[in-house]
Amino acid sequence: MSSALNSVDRKLKILVVDDFATMRRIVRTCLQQLGFTNVAEAEDGQIALSKLTSGDFQLVISDWNMPNMMGIDLLKAVRANDKLRDLPFIMVTAEGLKENVMEAIKSGVSNYVVKPFTAEGLQTKLEQVFKKQQQQAAAAAAQAQQPPAST
Repeated sequence: MSSALNSVDRKLKILVVDDFATMRRIVRTCLQQLGFTNVAEAEDGQIALSKLTSGDFQLVISDWNMPNMMGIDLLKAVRANDKLRDLPFIMVTAEGLKENVMEAIKSGVSNYVVKPFTAEGLQTKLEQVFKKQQQQAAAAAAQAQQPPAST
């Protein structure tokens, strides 16, 4: 495993959002294979948003196509929420449509996975997300160390 994933707390709280129980179970199993054990589930974006605003989740893995609230709408709601806006968000889609991927990127998705995928494929996406998060934290810490610019 890469160092980005090695340094991640395996007890971090993850929310898996998908309207199909089988798909939620597949994602949960992949996460468990990678050592992540604190996984909650939601059947759609509305339920997920409710859980996210009342819980202390550190990662969302959401399907794109769902009833009640689509994954892209959940992503937009998360990014619009001051409390949740920096939450890593991975979109899962059966449609690798360029338009969908571009919309997700414009909406602030952290990464995306195209179905079907393997635990290794999910691991690669998680590594990219956590590496970027670690780099941003290091940059913010370095910025905080800088003396204020004189005017």
